[in-house]
Amino acid sequence: MAMPPKRASAADSLATLANVVLSASIVLALYFGRELLVPLALAALLTFMLTPLVTYLQRWLGRIGAVLMVVAMMFAATGAVGWVLTRQVIDLANKLPGYQENIQTKLRSIQIPSTGPLAKISKTLGELKKELPGGQSSDPATASAYPAKPARVEIVSAKDQRIEFLQVALTPVLGPLGTTALVLLLLVFMLLEREEIRNRMIRLVGQGRISTTSRVLGDAGARVSKYLLMLTVVNVTYGIPVAVGLYFIGVPNAILWGALATVLRFIPYAGPWIAAAFPILLSLASSPGWMVPVLTIGLFAVLELISNNVIEPWLYGSSIGVTPIALIVAALFWTWLWGPVGLVLATPLTVCLVVMGRNIPKLAFFSIVLSDEEALTPAEDCYQRLLRAGEHDEMELVDQYLKTHPLVELFDSVFLPVVAAAGRDHRLGLLDPETLDFVENGMGNLLDAISPADSAADESESWFCCVPAGARRDQLAGDMLVQLIRQQGDPARNAAAKMTSGALLGWIREAKATVVCISVLEPTSLIHARYRCTKLRLNLPEVVIIVGLWGRSGLAPEELENLRSAGADEIVTTLAEAVARVKQRGER
Repeated sequence: MAMPPKRASAADSLATLANVVLSASIVLALYFGRELLVPLALAALLTFMLTPLVTYLQRWLGRIGAVLMVVAMMFAATGAVGWVLTRQVIDLANKLPGYQENIQTKLRSIQIPSTGPLAKISKTLGELKKELPGGQSSDPATASAYPAKPARVEIVSAKDQRIEFLQVALTPVLGPLGTTALVLLLLVFMLLEREEIRNRMIRLVGQGRISTTSRVLGDAGARVSKYLLMLTVVNVTYGIPVAVGLYFIGVPNAILWGALATVLRFIPYAGPWIAAAFPILLSLASSPGWMVPVLTIGLFAVLELISNNVIEPWLYGSSIGVTPIALIVAALFWTWLWGPVGLVLATPLTVCLVVMGRNIPKLAFFSIVLSDEEALTPAEDCYQRLLRAGEHDEMELVDQYLKTHPLVELFDSVFLPVVAAAGRDHRLGLLDPETLDFVENGMGNLLDAISPADSAADESESWFCCVPAGARRDQLAGDMLVQLIRQQGDPARNAAAKMTSGALLGWIREAKATVVCISVLEPTSLIHARYRCTKLRLNLPEVVIIVGLWGRSGLAPEELENLRSAGADEIVTTLAEAVARVKQRGER
């Protein structure tokens, strides 16, 4: 009898080991294959961004014409922006020598103590001041006594010098140019063959699950496209105020810095800081005073606050579906894996992983870890709070839930599943009797805490009574129903689970009840409900009997028929339905 668990344990260990090896292999493949995968990922990202425009133009220009038009528009826009930025850079280069005097003035105005922890900074600034035009050496005699050494002259052939210059100048350029050309080539073919690529992905990944795979690809494409569109809107609405603000502040080449801010904000986290650094440094160099740098810093601070706290939450909404901490971790991971390009691709790739986790059971790990969905349902959260010994803090959860939901929904969707889960865990041996009592006592305290202060604990006469099928959980469900009935202004009573059948019959007669509800909560069996129903019908034939099978769905017709043959007049499955039926009976 002990062998099957050992085999299962060994199988689980092998499966875990296989998953670890597979994950490590995927990470290694992503790292060593980055030269090929990075252009593919960039091309796919641009394809997501441009597909809506291509689809729109395809109605009039056809597939090939739409793709060519979009690519031509992209080249034209890039060329126009490049031409404007080039003019701005040339203009800035011509102005830089004129800022030398302002830089000298600011350096000379900085006074740092010559002693203490800032002494080294003071010494460094002093050396810089000596190098400025007009600066004097601290010791002229020493400077004249040690004249500068003559520079060493080395003669090399002109041919070697030209080759070395070409190597130094072209090597850093050819790599990015080659990658850009490859990305553009892949982009054109992906736009032309996007439907074919999608179909092949469905056949390759779906393996017969066409509906699931189509849903995954559609959801991922829609989320990434919407994210890129919103990101572009956010960046443009950030770059334009930057250019306008810097223009009125008086920072040179405001258009250049506005465009740079728009582009660099596509790089998460680091981009905005880099975009702000250049104009701030230029404002320090171009202005004789300190007002322009202060206004420049204030401009970027205000725009960042508005963009991060107003514009981004309003535009993004729930389009991404990823938690902020997951985005930070993903950015670190993809930056470590693929460098700066990985930082740009981190959010789209994370969105794709979340979508796959939501639709593919074996990848549910990604959805649990990365998505912005609640980790636990309200019922699961309440259950784990009740299980924490000595830490009954579930009233906070109840108060938050009641702000947006009615009391009957709290009972049906949260409390009943909690009590039922505790009963099932006890039956499976996962909860000992003491812990089960602790949970049920905690639920009883919760019900007492939210019960209206003016509600009667027990009326001497009540036309409605609730009786448990047998267990304490059935009594707790009855307490919820009675509280809802009393909320309607009607008297109601609930029996204790420990009452015997004879005592229960006398208790109902004493209350002069005309409607009785038998409370049955899983895992209490229907046999107990039929037994109670038979006893009541034999001894109280005039009483209307309602059987509450709380939370049960998909009952077989023969089970319902057995209950009705035992004497049940009505069968309900939710407290909301029970309240409505009881109210109807009371109005009669």
